[in-house]
Formats: sequence, structure tokens, C-alpha cells
Amino acid sequence: MIIQDVINHLEKLAPLAYAEDFDNVGLLIGDRNTQLTGVMVTLDTLESVVDEAIERQCNLIVSFHPIIFKGLKKINGANYVERVVLKAIKHDISIYAIHTALDNSLQGVNDIICDTLGIGNKKILLPQKGTIKKLTTYVPKKDADGLRVALFKSGAGQIGNYEDCSFNTEGVGTFRGNDASDPKVGERFEYRQEQETQISITFQKHLEHHILKTLLEHHPYEEVAYEVTTLDNYNQHIGIGMVGELANDMATEDFLQFVKQKMNVSCIKHSELTTDKVKRIAVLGGSGSFAIAAAKSAKADVFITADLKYHDFFSAENQIILADIGHYESEQFTKTFLAHYLSKKITNFAVVLSTINTNPVKYL
Repeated sequence: MIIQDVINHLEKLAPLAYAEDFDNVGLLIGDRNTQLTGVMVTLDTLESVVDEAIERQCNLIVSFHPIIFKGLKKINGANYVERVVLKAIKHDISIYAIHTALDNSLQGVNDIICDTLGIGNKKILLPQKGTIKKLTTYVPKKDADGLRVALFKSGAGQIGNYEDCSFNTEGVGTFRGNDASDPKVGERFEYRQEQETQISITFQKHLEHHILKTLLEHHPYEEVAYEVTTLDNYNQHIGIGMVGELANDMATEDFLQFVKQKMNVSCIKHSELTTDKVKRIAVLGGSGSFAIAAAKSAKADVFITADLKYHDFFSAENQIILADIGHYESEQFTKTFLAHYLSKKITNFAVVLSTINTNPVKYL
């Protein structure tokens, strides 16, 4: 098994196409064709984590956060990022970061928080837009079923079938191929409208390369006419944050104490407790101030997130309770989830969980 095999499993869970534009995800250090010796999973990649990977003979570190986030102009060990990069390269350790690709996954960070807190009836808080694409192509009727089946097997979804033709009103076109083509270059040919059908099929954007490869391999024409468009639909299965409901109402202070216990939190910073009971809960692991308005629009009683600043708490405006549980605390169970996921997919190699607590924030 090579490192790319592990990457394939990770990107089925959380395709990189859905990571945020500002993020730096994927294989950050190493050769994807290297033979695998073992996988270590961590929330952050620090020098101590690289040392642990060396000791436990793991040459791939799967990290939630990317160690390289901004561009590096020098790598001489002047800071912790450069020291990690130098040590990883020196010891042939590859580093893969999944970060906001997993944040935006339906089975990702926020789903883990919901399951930990017993929040059901879940849906995405901020669904992504522009993640659904549509392929339109024309094919002879006799070949349509075979092409549909091939596209379905490649992961495409819904289709439409229309009896119109892309050629001119007389159903006549000119073939452009090469000297070995049949018909010859420039030779006139006819396809009556009743002989062709239009296939229109939707797919997730991360599958585009695979879908087009399948189209070109299975379409009977040497030169295939097709169009790919991006739909404006919001994708209810891809996006950041979640909102759902507790099985039963809870007293507000009891719920916050429940969150402290379940999320292993030392303290919770929160806005004014404006209601006695809560049931509808929004969550967003990591820095989530940008989603306060969405949580309010979703009619959440409480929004659990991290890294709220002083003025963020004013935006609660007595409409919602904002609860900051800490960045590390909101994402801490992610590495356990990833380790379990990979252990099920890779049974003949060690997948180990880093024992190092990488939280840089300490509490008195």
C-alpha cells in the first residue's frame, strides 16, 4: 500500500473540492507514491508529534489542521512551522491536512459535536452554493442507455431526457476528426432529430474530471459535444456548521453544564442567558463568529462555537445564547473519528492516535 491509497480513503470522506478557498489542505509534505509503513492521526502537527511518528514507525501523519498555512519564503528552522517541515522531510514523513474539507463534510466535525451532545434532526447550518454541476450532451438513441449506465457508475445522479438535437434545423452537420476518422474530415453526415437524444445529468463538482473521462470513453462520437454548467442550488449535504434539536428541552444552565461535561471543557464564555430553557442548538467547530447571523436565522436557542471576540457577544442581541467552548475543545474528537474511520478502511497497516495534547491554550 502507498500513501495515495490512504489519501483516496480520506478524500472519499471529505473531498478537497469542498474545502474553503483560504485553506491549505491535502498532501503538504511528501511523495504520494511512497510505500506506507503506518499512519498517525493528530489534530495539529508539532515537532513532538513528528517525533512520536518516528518512534512509532509511521511515515504518514494525517493532521486536521495544516502545519503550512501561509507561504514559506525560508525554511531554516526559525519557527515551529519551519522546524516541523525540516524534521518531517529529514525523516521521510509525509503530512496530509484535511481541515475545512472535513468541516464541510456531512459526516465531519460538526456532526461529531452533534452526536456528542445528543443533537438530532440535524441539517447543515451554512450549505455550500455552486457545488452541483450539470452535464448536457447529445448521443444517438441506440447508445443512450449504455452511456447513462456508465455515467451513473461514475457517480452522476439525476438525468433528463429530451428529444431535441444540437445540430441545425435540417439535422445536418460537418464532422471534424482526423485523416483516420470515419467519416473523413469535412465529410457531410446526417443525424435526424429523431435519431438523437439529449442526456442531462447532475453530479457533485469533485467528480467532474471522472465524469468527463467516462463521457469521452463511452460516447460513440470521436468528437463529443457537451456542456458543463454550475447550478446555483445550495447543497444540503455539503457545508459548514449544523443545527438540530435536543430530544427534550433542557434548563439553560443545565445544558451549559452538560456541554462542559460532554466536551471536556474547563470553562464556557457565553452571552447573557436570555431564556430559561433551550432545545434548538447550532454548532460550528473552530472559529465560528461568521455564522452568528445564520444561527440566529435558524432560530437556534444556543450557538456553540469558538474564538468569539468581545464585540461578537454583543451581536447576540438577546436573540440567541452564544457559547464559546474553545477552539481545541470544539475539535478535539475529530482525530479519534479519523483514526476509527481509517482503521476500518486499512486493516493491514497500523493506524495510531497521537497521544500528544496539542492545545496551546492553558487554563488556571
